[in-house]
Amino acid sequence: MADQYVMQDPTSMYADKVPDEQYLDGPGTDREMAQNVPADHGEETYRGSGRLEGRKALVTGGDSGIGAAVAIAFAREGADVAIVYLPEEEEEDAARVLGLVREAGRTGVALPGDLTDAEFAREAVARAVEGLGGLDIVVNNAGKQQHVEDVVDISDEEFDQTFKTNAYATFWVTKAAVPHLPPGSTIINTTSIQAYAPSPHLVHYAATKATVNNLAKGLAAQLAPKGIRVNAVAPGPIWTPLQPAGGQPPSALPSAGEQTYLGRWGQPAELAPAYVFLASGESSYVVGETLHVDGGMPTP
Repeated sequence: MADQYVMQDPTSMYADKVPDEQYLDGPGTDREMAQNVPADHGEETYRGSGRLEGRKALVTGGDSGIGAAVAIAFAREGADVAIVYLPEEEEEDAARVLGLVREAGRTGVALPGDLTDAEFAREAVARAVEGLGGLDIVVNNAGKQQHVEDVVDISDEEFDQTFKTNAYATFWVTKAAVPHLPPGSTIINTTSIQAYAPSPHLVHYAATKATVNNLAKGLAAQLAPKGIRVNAVAPGPIWTPLQPAGGQPPSALPSAGEQTYLGRWGQPAELAPAYVFLASGESSYVVGETLHVDGGMPTP
């Protein structure tokens, strides 16, 4: 992406970013992906215009993928940013993102820990409030995605961990954050095209994203009278570490995205403007919306 303000042919963008068959152990990192086909988080291209000046944002899963792109964009729009990430495995990626936040002249707060632990989720919010001097944007983005071809092969542990990472953590973080959010604040949940059109090999992941999407709708109605807007973003196939780290079968990686109208993978940098819009005052009358950024995939 040369610049988000420059007209480009979306069908030919990122023609050089077609992954081959690969597999990453553990949660996967941007550092590992960069050795093959690096993702674009807007590091070299995102240009801010003061749309979030003075805001204070918490982004879960902010070390890589969509969360990294959002953290970078928020900082360049004038927000201070705290990011939650897994310690050890994701430390290097997180340090790079926080470095870019600080290069933008903003405060960057590191919150290493595991959001499947309810106590840590609450602690992360408290530490974000302390480190940022308040809180008015919450992006629930941390996610776990593992493909399993047959439901009989989904272990109880895998099912439980996926729901805890994607759905429970969203609930825990939101519940802890709401008492700190003044009128004008925003909460943005990352859902997925999978919430509407679940793939056969992602049934448990898709179920969590439907939950997260529905949670955004219900919270939007509950919190709007307090002046807190809740919305969601539903990405399609986006090139993030989730994908080669078991989110898709390795054999599917080269062709994933071909089913979209644009016929290609999306990049995290293409998601960031949606989050900026929903976080900013420009979307003051947008409540309970699910904004689809999926390259063109029909939804109900």
